[in-house]
Amino acid sequence: MSTNEALKVTPDCGDCPIRHRAVCARCESDELSHLEEMKFYRSYEAGQTIVWAGDRMDFVASVVHGVATVTRTMEDGRTQMVGLLLPSDFVGRPGRDVAPYNVLAASDTLMCCFRKRPFEDMMRRTPHIGQRLLEMTLDELDAAREWMLLLGRKTAREKIASLLSIIARREAMLNMRAPSGRLIVDLPLTREAMADYLGLTLETVSRQVSALKRDRLIELEGTRRVIVPDFGRLLEEAGDDADGGFLV
Repeated sequence: MSTNEALKVTPDCGDCPIRHRAVCARCESDELSHLEEMKFYRSYEAGQTIVWAGDRMDFVASVVHGVATVTRTMEDGRTQMVGLLLPSDFVGRPGRDVAPYNVLAASDTLMCCFRKRPFEDMMRRTPHIGQRLLEMTLDELDAAREWMLLLGRKTAREKIASLLSIIARREAMLNMRAPSGRLIVDLPLTREAMADYLGLTLETVSRQVSALKRDRLIELEGTRRVIVPDFGRLLEEAGDDADGGFLV
């Protein structure tokens, strides 16, 4: 199924491609039925704003297809990308009415949205949802701390390898596969967006991608498809271990 076709599909909860990793991962069938009653889908084109920092949010959501960027605008008008939202990632904060960051669709994106007040009520009645959201929040905190190390300590080559390994790992897990061996990844970001996220120039990103290809750590098909012949080798190049943490 192509990306455009996927964005037109609004699956039932039981058939959702992010079912086993999203906030609803532990819900029973009756709980999924309650979620069905409060959910709706929104599609965003690449470059479209999902929410501005400071906006009131009357919904929370999970990314179903596509990728979004999380950015913060500084006082002098410059914008810094501070996070990526990949399929199954959660947008919004129960209990908070105002969005702390800008969220923009980096590619055509489909969001599964839940009306906020009913979702918060269901969280209080359904421990599965609160527990899963806590796990996802702690995972997000761990990822943010690791990303601080990446930006501060890793070389440009290691940064590119790390980003590719993160995306490859997430795509494998969504497909219920172990992230190992040969992997095929459709990059959700342009090289310009990769440069912005990693704090590199576009020229440096292009040069390092070419170097990884030359060293046979990756293969390229077109502008977005990346083939990783050996995921273990890519992790070593990134300075990461099999769980995605940094080697010491």
